[in-house]
Parts: sequence; structure tokens; C-alpha cells
Amino acid sequence: MRAATTESDDSGTLRPDAGTRIETVEMHTGGEPVRIVTKGYPPIPGRTILEKRRHARAHLDAYRRLIMFEPRGHFDMYGVLPVEPDIAGADMAVLFIHNEGYSTMCGHATIALGRYALDQGLIKAGSDGTARLNLQCPCGLVEVSVAADGAARFRSVPAFAFALDREIDLPGKGRVKLDIGYGGAFYAFLSASTFGLDVRRSRTKDLVAAASAVTEAVKAQVQLHHPDDPDLAFLYGTILTDGGDGNTSPTANICVFAAEEVDRSPTGSGVTARLALMAARGQAAPGEWRRFESVTGSLFEGRVAETLTTGEFPAIRAEVAGRAFYTGSSVFTVEPGDPLGGGFLLK
Repeated sequence: MRAATTESDDSGTLRPDAGTRIETVEMHTGGEPVRIVTKGYPPIPGRTILEKRRHARAHLDAYRRLIMFEPRGHFDMYGVLPVEPDIAGADMAVLFIHNEGYSTMCGHATIALGRYALDQGLIKAGSDGTARLNLQCPCGLVEVSVAADGAARFRSVPAFAFALDREIDLPGKGRVKLDIGYGGAFYAFLSASTFGLDVRRSRTKDLVAAASAVTEAVKAQVQLHHPDDPDLAFLYGTILTDGGDGNTSPTANICVFAAEEVDRSPTGSGVTARLALMAARGQAAPGEWRRFESVTGSLFEGRVAETLTTGEFPAIRAEVAGRAFYTGSSVFTVEPGDPLGGGFLLK
């Protein structure tokens, strides 16, 4: 168990107190929560969105713990912090938060934000009945299209295969081959069958243990880099797949990211990275829709929408489609004298 304090200090770090009142809208995409902060979070300064991300991590992290951790959240909670855009043409900018920190891209939250922006009147439908949201994420500008019924799809930042058939030493397993793809965040990919597991049938805790072992090994043995910014060059997690390509039937995967958090959705940035890997192997031609299934049975559709180059990498832009739903709204406060009021995690 980790407990977050509610004490203040003199280092520029802000902490929640009895006057804190944070309001949120609650949604989910494929079962994965999306807690959108609408009021009460401290201002997040910074010239760029990556500076804002660094500031939030260094000086406002007690607020992340407050709304992500128990008793207000849980180990697998996920959230969104709207911030001021800093690039031309952006309608909205956000930071993504979870049990460990601040991710650079989140597809399931992006799908939810598209519907949320339309319902809040932040964007309007065009003559074709589709509303468009230019969403600035830490990884870059993501274009979101929202239908009148709330279904949404996004066009990703440039995604690429960082490594194909990379060998690592996995404790207790020996040499293992895997792929590393970037879809707004970096993931390691390999088939669950490598461990004698099945994504659809094996126990979640066994899949999590296998994926976590891979993540730790890749972090120790592979030096990542990104052509845009070093802040993007970190391994977010590992995705175990069923080895399929999603062409004639959905391909299942489980994404284990951050501090062993399990994505209930098919993982939008993970689908993006998988499509980049498929394109690099010649397994997915531009325009071909594929289907991706999560541990809850929820589905995303995805396709290679465009090919391009980013830095030294052949790249694609993926289009990923899904649906989000509302689950309610919340107001979070802190009662004086509550020893657990700052948040804790149990696993």
C-alpha cells in the first residue's frame, strides 16, 4: 500500500487541502475508465505541453494521486487533465494520468474526448454531419472525428516500428524475440503463446506477470529514442497478442502498462503501434480495416490511413475507431484529519 500525504511544503509543490473540490465527468471506452477533470484542478503552467507534463509530475502529483488512487479511484483508474493548447489549430489539449504517472498518448481517452467535446459544444458538426476535434496530446496533434451518435475515430501521430524480432534475455525464459512499436507511446509486442498463455482464456494475473517481466527486461536492455523529443522515448508497457492480424476475425490482445495497469479496452495507441508493425512487415495495406479485441470483449477497428516518414523511421498514420459511454459525474473533496485522504493503492 502506498499512501499520499496531504501536507504542504515550501518547494513549490502543491497538495490538496480542506478547500479542494475537484469535479469530473466519468466515461468509459471498452470498459476502460476515463475520468475527465472539469473544475478544481490547479493551473498547470508551461510553454509547451511537454513542459506542462513535467510541471504536473514535479509539482502537482498529489492531485493525480488524489483522484486516481483509492478511496476515490482504484489501481486501474485513468484520467484526463485539460490544459491550454500551445500549437496553432488545436481545439483542446490534455494530459493523461494513471496509477504511475503521465502518459504521452491514450486512444481510448481520445475517443471519449471526441464525444465529450461534441456534447459540451466545444466542436460543431459540419455539413456532412461529422464534428472534428483537433486534440493536442503530449505526443502531438491528433485529429478526431465524431459522428452524430457519438461514435468516434482518431487519426494518429506518426507511428512506426522501432524494432522487429528484437531478442532480449528474459529471466527464467532465456532469449525471446519481440517487436517494439510506437503509436504515441512505445510498447513491446509478442504472442502470449510465448509463455504458454492464451489472451482469451488464461488468468489475467498470469498474463500480467508475463507482460510485466517483458517490460522490465526491455527497459533494462533496449535504449529507445524518438525523433521528436526525448520525453517520448520510454517504454509504456507490453502488449501480449493472440498472434492474429484482425483481418477475417478480431485479434485479441491485453495491454499491461504503467505500474501493471490492465487496459480494459483494446488500447488505441497500442492498436496504432500494432498497425505500424503490420505495415512494416507488409501485413496491412493502406485502407484495410482490421478489428482488435480486448480482455472485456470490446472492439476497436483500425486501418493504415497514410504512409510517411518520421526522422529515420518509415511511418504510418493510423485511424482507430470505437465508442465511449457516460457513467456519471463526481465531486471529490478532502476532509480534514483523514489519514488516508491523500490516496492509497492496494493490489
